[in-house]
Amino acid sequence: MDLSSNKHQPNGEEKKYMKRKLVKQAECPKEEKTNKEAEEQEFAIFSHSKDDRDCKRQEDMTHDSSLLFQHLGRDISIHCLLQLSRSDYGLISALNKNFRSLIRSGELHQLRRKLGIEEHWVYFSCDLLKWEAFDPSRGRFIQLPKIPCDKVFMLCDKESLAVGTELLVFGRELMGPTIHKYDYLSNTWSIGKMLNTPRCSFGSSSLGEIAILAGGCDPCGNILSSAEIYNSDTGKWETLPNMNKARKMCSGVFMDEKFYVLGGIGADKTTPLTCGEEFDIKRKEWREIPNMFPMPTGVLEAPPSYGPPPLIAVVKNVLYNADYATKEVKKYDKNNNSWVTIGRFPEQATSMKGWGLAFRACGDMLIFLGGPILHCRGMLEINAWVPNERAIQWNQLARKKIGSFVYSCTVMGC
Repeated sequence: MDLSSNKHQPNGEEKKYMKRKLVKQAECPKEEKTNKEAEEQEFAIFSHSKDDRDCKRQEDMTHDSSLLFQHLGRDISIHCLLQLSRSDYGLISALNKNFRSLIRSGELHQLRRKLGIEEHWVYFSCDLLKWEAFDPSRGRFIQLPKIPCDKVFMLCDKESLAVGTELLVFGRELMGPTIHKYDYLSNTWSIGKMLNTPRCSFGSSSLGEIAILAGGCDPCGNILSSAEIYNSDTGKWETLPNMNKARKMCSGVFMDEKFYVLGGIGADKTTPLTCGEEFDIKRKEWREIPNMFPMPTGVLEAPPSYGPPPLIAVVKNVLYNADYATKEVKKYDKNNNSWVTIGRFPEQATSMKGWGLAFRACGDMLIFLGGPILHCRGMLEINAWVPNERAIQWNQLARKKIGSFVYSCTVMGC
C-alpha cells in the first residue's frame, strides 16, 4: 500500500480511531455532529506526542470533514470503504464532496470487482414506467427515478438487463428502437448506445462488466441468429459470430464462464427449439447441444410463440429451471444432459401461463418474484432458497402490494 504522498503518517492507534470514525459517520451522520466535541477530545489523545505545529494541523483537520482522506491516506480510506456494504454508500456520498466524487466515479466498484466482492440487488418493474430495487441484505425496497420516455416506449414490450453498475431497458420509441440506461452510481437515466443490430425478444445474461445478447427479432420481425457483447466500462457493443440456429423468446445464462442460450422459437416462427447453444468467450465459438431444454409439460396446449422464455438461473455454476406448467424446480445434470426435479414453487408464486413471474439467481440464492393476482392487482412476494443438499425450503424475504404483476426483473451484482 503506497502512502508516500502523505506528509504525516498516522500510527496504529490513529488508524484504528479514524476507521471507527469513518464507519460511524456512514451510519449516523447526525450523531456525528452532536458528538463533535467528544470526538475532538478523543482525537486529541493521539496528538499529545506531536510538536505544537503538527498538533495544531491535526486539530484544524478535525473541523473539515472534506480532508478526511488526509488523516488516513487515500489508500487506507478506500480500504475501509471496501469493507462496507454498498447499502451504506448513499450515506457515505452525503458526507462530503470527496466521498461523493469517489463513489460516483465507479472506482470503488471496480476495486470490489477485482477483489471478488459482490452484493446483489434485484431490480424489477410492476408498472409501465416505474422501477424498484430490492436490497436482500437490508430487506428494503428502493424507488428508482421514472424513465423519461415517450408513450410508445411506455406501452411497448420491453426487455431488461443489469450489467456492471448499469440497468439497461430495451424498447421502442416513436423514432425507433432505443435503450434507456440507469446508472446506479448517479441514480439517473440516460439514453444508452444502440446495438449494432437492434432487436427484441432475445436471450441475455451478464458476467461482471460484460453482457451477451443473442437471437431475438429485428424491427422487421425477422428471427436472428446474431449475437453481440457489451462492455459497461467502455459502453461499446461488439458483434460476435452467429449462433448455429436463429431463435427468439429464448433465455441466456453464464455458467462455467461460458454463455448459454436455451429454448425459444426457430426461424420458421412456429417450431419450439429444444437444443441449446454454448458460446466459448475465449475461442469465440458456438457449440450446439442437442435436447438441452426439452419442452415443458403442457406448453403445446397453446401456440409456442405465446409462451414466455425459459425461466432459468445459475447459482454456483449449477443451472436451474422453473417449470411453470408443473410448478416444479429442476436442476440440470451436465454429465447426462438431463433435468432432475428437486422441489416445488413457493406456494404463492403464481403466473399467467408463465408470465408475471420472475425466477432469478441472486448471489448464492435462487429467488422467485410473484404472488397472487386478483382483478389485475397483485401481491408481490420475494422468496429465496440457498441451494444445498437438503430439500427446497423457501424463505420469504419481503411482501408488498403491487398494481399489476412483474413485467421485468433482473439482478445487479456490484
